[in-house]
Amino acid sequence: MPNKRSGGGLSAAQQAAKFLGVSVLSGAVLAGIALPAVGALGLAAKGSVESFDELPANLKTPPLSQRTTILDADGGQIATVYSRDRTVVSLKDISPYMQKAIVAIEDSRFYEHGAIDLKGILRALNKNAQSGGVSEGASTLTQQYVKNVFVEEAGDDPTKVAQATQQTIGRKIKELKYAIQVEEELGKRKILENYLNITFFGEQAYGVEAASQRYFSKHAKDLKLQEAALLAGIVQSPSRYDPVNDEAEATKRRNTVLQRMAELGDISQAQAAKAQKAPLGLNTSQPKNGCITAVKGAGFFCDYVREVFLNDPVFGKSRQARAKVWNQGGLTIRTTLDPQAQESVQTSLKNHVNKSDAVAAAATIVEPGTGKVLAMGQSKPYGYSKNETEINYSVGHGMGGSNYGFPTGSTFKPFVAAAALEQGRPATQEYSSPYEMPYPEPVQTCGGKPWMNQGGETVPNESRSEVGPYRLKEAMAKSVNTYFVQMVADIGLCPVMKMTEGLHVVQGSGDKLPEVPAIALGSKGIAPLTMASAYAAFASRGMYCTPVAIESITQKIGDRQKSLDVPKSTCSRAMSEKTADTVNTLLQGVIDSGTGRQAGLTDRANAGKTGTTDERKNAWFVGYTPNLSGAVWVGSASQQVKMVNINIGGVYHDKVYGGSVPGPIWRDAMTGALSGKEAPSFNLVDIPDPDKADKGGHDDNGDHGNRNGNNGGNDGFLGGLTTNGGTNGGTDFPTPTITLPGTFFQGQTNGNGNGGGRG
Repeated sequence: MPNKRSGGGLSAAQQAAKFLGVSVLSGAVLAGIALPAVGALGLAAKGSVESFDELPANLKTPPLSQRTTILDADGGQIATVYSRDRTVVSLKDISPYMQKAIVAIEDSRFYEHGAIDLKGILRALNKNAQSGGVSEGASTLTQQYVKNVFVEEAGDDPTKVAQATQQTIGRKIKELKYAIQVEEELGKRKILENYLNITFFGEQAYGVEAASQRYFSKHAKDLKLQEAALLAGIVQSPSRYDPVNDEAEATKRRNTVLQRMAELGDISQAQAAKAQKAPLGLNTSQPKNGCITAVKGAGFFCDYVREVFLNDPVFGKSRQARAKVWNQGGLTIRTTLDPQAQESVQTSLKNHVNKSDAVAAAATIVEPGTGKVLAMGQSKPYGYSKNETEINYSVGHGMGGSNYGFPTGSTFKPFVAAAALEQGRPATQEYSSPYEMPYPEPVQTCGGKPWMNQGGETVPNESRSEVGPYRLKEAMAKSVNTYFVQMVADIGLCPVMKMTEGLHVVQGSGDKLPEVPAIALGSKGIAPLTMASAYAAFASRGMYCTPVAIESITQKIGDRQKSLDVPKSTCSRAMSEKTADTVNTLLQGVIDSGTGRQAGLTDRANAGKTGTTDERKNAWFVGYTPNLSGAVWVGSASQQVKMVNINIGGVYHDKVYGGSVPGPIWRDAMTGALSGKEAPSFNLVDIPDPDKADKGGHDDNGDHGNRNGNNGGNDGFLGGLTTNGGTNGGTDFPTPTITLPGTFFQGQTNGNGNGGGRG
């Protein structure tokens, strides 16, 4: 009657004997071969050999971690990233010398024995008994391959790695069982191929292809005899035989491999002698890993792609699961990055801001209607050295960016205008807009409890010459603080909150914007990508599309490739077409004759808004055409630098304005990005100004209908401010910081006049 399986029948010792294929071997003998003296390790035979039938039936072979290649939209390589530097190749793409060398030194009877080399075991047992220790092992290439599978499955977890390599009889038994399975299922050539692809060759190189590139800067198929022998010798102890750090030891080991190949008849003794005299012939290549290798300044975009992968549930249910796929690699990621736009952005940044400057600049371009991120760059290169950074200023904290984003100032005011227009306020809406006023109260909120100005805080305009009443068009061009505060008081805070939610405008920290009137003045930090994407909704006539950076992903697993799902942009209507068209009309005026004149494009329809925050710690320009939207921020990441009497890009600025530094960066970046592209028009609306002729300021020049004089000059409380005129007017002076209950805002931002072309 046949013996029963687990639960009765064969004893553990009998099962082990069956497993080993020879009755004379027991767990204790195995321990003597594979391990130092049992007593010395404190190991006991009891419980060390698991029941053969209790082991899982199949070896779960994890996909080998490989390099990931990130491509731009045209298929050009941006960067390579990897957890382990490995490129899997087939046996036909590995030099025959390499195949023979690894077999000769690691398992010379590889093609003669099964999963277990009994002759080798007895030889090792005898030799170890004579030496009183472990001077020789008996693991076959197949067993070594299985052990490497355990290590690969452990990944970078030190606990799991220790378990995968622990010196126990139980682990050895497990290794032997799976070795039998692998021999039956794969065959010798496939085992050899897998082994050469999985094993570690030192110097961050996993697999023979990566090792060949690392030490000799060539493909594995092109390895010469002495080169193959060197690599084969490294495997036993990558640190001891590292040819980069110990040429003498590596040479001795290489020559041992060559001699062994001659003894086995793989090569002649003359060939071995000649190769032994040859120099190592190293031609090393430094490992190139990570976003620091990115071309065209796309390191920050590369990092953004990685963060998208690690954060989006489409790639796995948990961040840990997503990280496992990313570290496994073998991915070819086609992105949305437009090489023309990226090169233009980086060139513009380089031309206007030096990496050694006290301030930095970041620029991002997205495509309206699709959400595609086309370019992302910074003046300080991606890296870890002086005047470099790994912080992506274009994105929020959750995607590897700054903790809070950067205060946006008047670039926020179009959102308030859009909210009011959606509430039915006309484009000719007028408010008294005095030079200075208390924050109006009460102001309705979404929660029902009105906001009250408990501290009696006031808000001024930038210049004493700014005294209303004003209508929306002029108030937008001048960024009249009191106008937009009155607008918020009129419509309530909830419509503004609803508008910003529809445009996905949140703080750089990821938190929602605070429900306070000072929000109208752009007091909170927001990321440039967030601003570019929100303004893109104006360009696409009210449709907001979430930003996307990945077009497609294919993953190589062994010899197979499969496509992965990727996140898609979600587009939704944030405002009516009429509202968007009206905002476009308003913001086109800013570029045509307002503070954004230095940013304006001459060959196509464009619109935008400037911004300069309190104490000139941040300057912005956010603008767009019907087919591209871009945001440029200039400032100090630490928010400690006041951009006054400062050199930026080799140009001296007594005061930095949104129109004077960010504006030209945007202009040049967009010009290059749009070169050769179509130039569609906006759907503009007519905004009447019934009493334009009667509303003129009685200025120093006596002109009626234009505020052209020298009102206040630059020496007044906040500096002179005019529109369309005098040499002393029109500078971009921010309002002072005002502390409100529960909030702090850095004053309104953009240049409110054109005098001297400094808006």
